[in-house]
Amino acid sequence: MTGIHTPVVDALRAAGCVFAEEEAELLASAAADEAELAALVARRVAGEPLEHVVGWAQFCGLRMAVGEGVFVPRRRTEFLVQEAAGLARPGAVVLDLCCGVGAIGAAVAAELGGTVELHAADIDPVAASYARRNVAPVGGRVHEGDLYDALPPSLRGRVDVLVVNAPYVPTDAIGLLPPEARDHEPRTALDGGPDGLDVQRRVAEGAPAWLAPGGHLLIETSARQSPSTAAALTAAGLSVRATSSEDLHATVVIGRREVD
Repeated sequence: MTGIHTPVVDALRAAGCVFAEEEAELLASAAADEAELAALVARRVAGEPLEHVVGWAQFCGLRMAVGEGVFVPRRRTEFLVQEAAGLARPGAVVLDLCCGVGAIGAAVAAELGGTVELHAADIDPVAASYARRNVAPVGGRVHEGDLYDALPPSLRGRVDVLVVNAPYVPTDAIGLLPPEARDHEPRTALDGGPDGLDVQRRVAEGAPAWLAPGGHLLIETSARQSPSTAAALTAAGLSVRATSSEDLHATVVIGRREVD
């Protein structure tokens, strides 16, 4: 069903939704009837992320399946996709590690016309189930497990582009996040340890064994944390540079495994 319902807009606005009219349209489009619309509105008014309620998130012009208990892809992460796609070539092996719902890998593959060999991995089985849905159109494979432990040995030394949006929020800052993230997204997708970089360091340490000669590791981070992220990649033996987007308020640190 479609069309803006004034009571829906009023309820959303009263709940603090800044874009109440747009959200009302999306909720109405997702509902089969008035009863379902009322249920969806109630969930949104209670504070659930809009993307969880309607079942999808817009990312890099694609509709990614999401739902309760998973991390919602952020628009700033589209910069990570842009940088990764710029380094990938047709036929490249692309690995989306800490993939969540697989949005990054799916978007990189779509950008290259589905010509890459795409793998994605996450420790969370709920996220992995959504990732399978999102990478299926581009022929991707999803693996479950803790970072590199999830991967088939056949990938070792073959990854051309390793793209990572690992959790990088410091533990003490979790309480400062918006309630939609703090209360509805998994802690494992947010909490990066005392300084936010625990998972990034583990990713960097293991990367050289999985990257192909000349392969790249790209990690999303914050501008403040980027020197420490870069130091982790340098310590792993990669040549490092950082890049950022003012428009998307995004920072990516890129490491390259040099050709022996």
